[in-house]
Amino acid sequence: MKLLAIETSCDETAAAVFRDGQLLSNIVASQQEHLKWGGVVPELASRAHIIKIVPVVEQALQEAGIPLEEIDAVAATYGPGLIGSLLVGLTFAKGIALSRNIPFLGVNHLEGHLFSAMIEHPDLPMPFLALVVSGGHTFLALVHDIGRYEILGETRDDAAGEAFDKVAKILNLPYPGGPSIEKLARDGDENAIQFPVAKLKGNAYDFSFSGLKTAVLYYYNKLSDEDKHRRRADVAASFQKAVVTALSEKVALAVQRSRIRHVVVAGGVARNRSLADAIRTLAEKHDFQVYIPSLQYCTDNAAMIGKAADLFFRRGKSSPLDLPPRPNLTLTESSTG
Repeated sequence: MKLLAIETSCDETAAAVFRDGQLLSNIVASQQEHLKWGGVVPELASRAHIIKIVPVVEQALQEAGIPLEEIDAVAATYGPGLIGSLLVGLTFAKGIALSRNIPFLGVNHLEGHLFSAMIEHPDLPMPFLALVVSGGHTFLALVHDIGRYEILGETRDDAAGEAFDKVAKILNLPYPGGPSIEKLARDGDENAIQFPVAKLKGNAYDFSFSGLKTAVLYYYNKLSDEDKHRRRADVAASFQKAVVTALSEKVALAVQRSRIRHVVVAGGVARNRSLADAIRTLAEKHDFQVYIPSLQYCTDNAAMIGKAADLFFRRGKSSPLDLPPRPNLTLTESSTG
């Protein structure tokens, strides 16, 4: 089966091509329109998708060496995400499916992250634990099987990536905040400031980063201009350590309680080297296997959408052409058609 996958949930226009489950091409066009605004502007994002989707799909097909006429199935993200952005990719994919009379599947973006590690590790056994950390989502899930998930814990306020963006803005660092803070943190002392790691009542697996963000704001605003310049790297490093600690502690707890020996860490924040190192250290201590996708599969991309779609197509799943975009789609609403 030759599969074309499209991802336009936020500000990345992406397309990928698979043949019999093997990735042949993965094209991502990042939008620069949002940099000066310090965040994604929904209307600008949807307009940019309209401009970029045709050349991105054409490049993916060209690099794969497969013409559109030979594509056997098409998939696209239908949620969660920005409604205008979702509409562009979803409508484009439906148009291909309708014109060529081939199967179509709407893919849950979150399932794409869950199965992104399987692009490079197709034999990843189930069940496995998955920590998904990005600008819009932070949750810990137990993946029983394709389409069967149990959310163990999730953020009660800001997602981890969102906290990185907001703290970057406090420190006058460029958007996106994650890479900017990680780069600055290399010159700082992560033990210089003891920022709080939230201890929540109720679900032991839940996360909270709003209080941490506020603690950074209060600390930094109390500094003199001279100290702000001198201590900015320490603030970045100490904040990053607090986020990594919060995330890794929940993974350790889940591994100990569930006794599952396979853990996936996915999403844009999975690119953070400190987080990856912390999870790998836990893996050695608690004797489990960790799977972290390569950098190009952590941020939004069509390869992960195609991998999820391939798994569902192989089980005979597809979607109707009147499938609407779902901006607030949840993980438990699986890509089952």
